Amino acid sequence: MSRRRPGQLEAEIMTVLGEAGRPLTPGEVRDRLDPSGELSYSTVVTTLTRLHEKGSASRHRAGRAFRYGAPDGPAGLIADRMTRLLAVEADRASVLRRFVGNLDADDERLLRDLLSE
Repeated sequence: MSRRRPGQLEAEIMTVLGEAGRPLTPGEVRDRLDPSGELSYSTVVTTLTRLHEKGSASRHRAGRAFRYGAPDGPAGLIADRMTRLLAVEADRASVLRRFVGNLDADDERLLRDLLSE
């Protein structure tokens, strides 16, 4: 198994949770992500716990295990990450200006439409 980019496992787990349509145990998440079993169960548990602590994944006890769900899906995870990154920057206007300046025309139009709603 190749090394993942930062945040990639979180995004993959959120995709699995979103596609499942129901809460999953860590074992079910691992089996869907990596049927070969190379991905460590404890890595999946740690990542799910962090997603829950960030508010990106729901969690409830089912017997002896926890089941995790994706209330907002992968898009929610990315939006949460963007919000946290923006929150630590003192010069938010410069960050937003640069972000908008790097959008292609279609995304800029979509953003304008969303802001006018």
